[in-house]
Amino acid sequence: MDDRSTPDAADPQPDDRGHVPAGVPGGELTTALCRAVREAADRLHAVAAAVYLLAPGGGELRAAMIGGSPPSVFTLPGRMPLDSPYASARALVSGCPALLADPDPLADPQTGALAYPYTVASVPLDRDGHRFGSLTVLRTEDRAGYDDADCRRLAQAGERLSAVLSGLRERGVAVAPGALPVLVPVFGTEPESEPGDPCPRGVPGAPGSTGMTLLYALQRLTEMLNRATTVEDVVGAAEFCVMAPLGARALALASAGGGRLWVLGHSGYSTALVGRLHGAALHGDTPAARALRERALFDSGAVVPAGKGSDTDTDTGSDAGDGPGGAATYLPLAGSRHVADLPMAAEAEPVVGVCCLSFDGPRAFPPEERAVLTMMAGRLGSAVQRIQLSTGRQALVEGMQKRLLPVSLADTPRLTTTARYRPAPTAGEAGGDWYDVITMPDDRVVLVLGDVEGHTLESAAVMGQLRTAVAAYATEGHGPAALLERTGWLLSQLGTELLATCCVVAVDTGTGAAEVALAGHPAPLARLSDGTVRRLWSPSNVPLGVHVREPYEAREHPLPPGTVLVLYSDGLYDRDRDDVRARLDAVGPSTDTGLEHLADRLLQDTPGRCDDAALLLARYEGADGGGAPRVARLHVHRRDLRAVREARAFVRERLCAWGLVDLSDDLALITSELVTNALIHAGSDVDLRLRVTGGRVRLEVRDSDTDPPVPTAYSLSEEGSARAEHGRGLYLVDALACTWNTSPSGRGKTVWLEMEIPGADVGTAARPAGG
Repeated sequence: MDDRSTPDAADPQPDDRGHVPAGVPGGELTTALCRAVREAADRLHAVAAAVYLLAPGGGELRAAMIGGSPPSVFTLPGRMPLDSPYASARALVSGCPALLADPDPLADPQTGALAYPYTVASVPLDRDGHRFGSLTVLRTEDRAGYDDADCRRLAQAGERLSAVLSGLRERGVAVAPGALPVLVPVFGTEPESEPGDPCPRGVPGAPGSTGMTLLYALQRLTEMLNRATTVEDVVGAAEFCVMAPLGARALALASAGGGRLWVLGHSGYSTALVGRLHGAALHGDTPAARALRERALFDSGAVVPAGKGSDTDTDTGSDAGDGPGGAATYLPLAGSRHVADLPMAAEAEPVVGVCCLSFDGPRAFPPEERAVLTMMAGRLGSAVQRIQLSTGRQALVEGMQKRLLPVSLADTPRLTTTARYRPAPTAGEAGGDWYDVITMPDDRVVLVLGDVEGHTLESAAVMGQLRTAVAAYATEGHGPAALLERTGWLLSQLGTELLATCCVVAVDTGTGAAEVALAGHPAPLARLSDGTVRRLWSPSNVPLGVHVREPYEAREHPLPPGTVLVLYSDGLYDRDRDDVRARLDAVGPSTDTGLEHLADRLLQDTPGRCDDAALLLARYEGADGGGAPRVARLHVHRRDLRAVREARAFVRERLCAWGLVDLSDDLALITSELVTNALIHAGSDVDLRLRVTGGRVRLEVRDSDTDPPVPTAYSLSEEGSARAEHGRGLYLVDALACTWNTSPSGRGKTVWLEMEIPGADVGTAARPAGG
């Protein structure tokens, strides 16, 4: 038998899927392809050459081998359909040489897809009626185009390779591409460094030094972006790996939304750059808008000598740089579509924003630099998009969580309440903690705090169902033990495997009796007026959702006036240290600690918690001897600025009815400022509550915005004065109120203040220290 009639033992064979891993050392196919790409790159003075072979089945071309210098070797498509407009596919289909001035023919100027700074020439690889693929070369776009002599030289190289491939095929060697191409360096293909480059990369005369140095920055940027979780992380990575190596003066990242550009982050001397970008219309003629709509823009800032620039270096607008003659570049934050080798299930928008760099003076942008900047922009765009999607998911989770928590706590004349909720620290997680205050037709008030296991959307959904069930059973008049028993049975019927713990305290505000029932939850704490802390013991029972026949049990405890009840979830304490009680003990017997300030102290200093946390505090004021409770509430609808006048009148009327006319003017003025701020900045409904406790009047204004109000100092500048207009009202509050603060809750915040009643005995009043 003739050895030449059998496949070469050193050559790889197709697997069961038809894939052949081209590039096995010693294979004749690998040797032939390597010789071809080196010859083509050398004879045509190209920066890269590639051989594309037909994949098994003949439906597409795949890169089998790429030779040249970085970064050009990384810009070639890995695979392409035969009907695509790429030069390699066109050459094979037509059987004639194909030229392309833009190596990314899929780029539509209206989508902003990026183009790499190279031109392409390709010839078919076919012989004796059998098609193998195509031979393709890349040149930098600042070189002359491909003339007839270049096409003849490339065609001759293609014919020689076709003859070799035909011989291999006749001998039974599989001529097919691998899953990924083999890359080989070809020294001498790297373009020479620009003499006027202010930031030379690599070592002059060292082959491959410039490209490898640029790719190191790209690799480092990729690693940093893989760990980025916030836009600030992305901006920091861009500053370290893009702005600093290029010697840029300023950097800004902007996202597209609502028909405009919005700055996400910036670095360096970027005031002027941010001023031009932020809020700029996408349909405008600014360089950033044009880059977003079309393609990357590179403005050299001055006339570049002939042969060193390109058509993308001009006509970017006179305001591109920060200073006279300053260079600038505007890069759409999008990856090139032709490097996606596998189709994605759901493709996102191709462009999410733009990256802008400005420089102090003129500079050139060599082809290798522009190619790497294109790749960097793709990495930045992917990171920004991922973070925006994560932020959107987190906002969805937090929004769902807030909607399931009480908008506000019920008014209870003899029981002052406040609550806190802290979401889980991990982005995208939903917690199952909840709290509630339910008033009954009689003098009873039901305090509830529960925790559904897990950190998923299912946990939050089950939490909403349980909160509704608890409120319904409490409204029916069931006691704490019966309430938990019915809720546990309901949870077992919901078709979920999740369990929940719960603490229910029913307080009779007329007698001060508190009935406590637990479902596997920590027992509540009671802080007496003298600072003593004790636990309101009750049988632990089993968590909700566990099938048991034993009924739930409850215990009753008396509450002296001034007692503060503390209900909390396990995200707030350490079982081994009992640190909630320790923090309560640390407060001491002082009567100057208000309920809001106490809640803040209990919620802080809990590092390392990986769970969401809920806290509910209630202070029993004691029976009022049958007098009318001095509590009033007003609801203001969103965007109803006329209600500010109604709020002032409401406060005056209530205070006059309570015999507190001396405080009506100051409190009406404060009410006007706080309600106006809530309507304008929160954009939500506003709840106003007025309460007289001991020797003080307390005013609370609640909205759904979690951001606390910030006082703004007066400024002599026009810009500073405009900002100060939105924070001056808080100085009035600070000047007139005895004490004031802002308290977060599950669905927004409460801005509250207290004022002493002239002539009243405030010795027994709760005087908050700093809030």
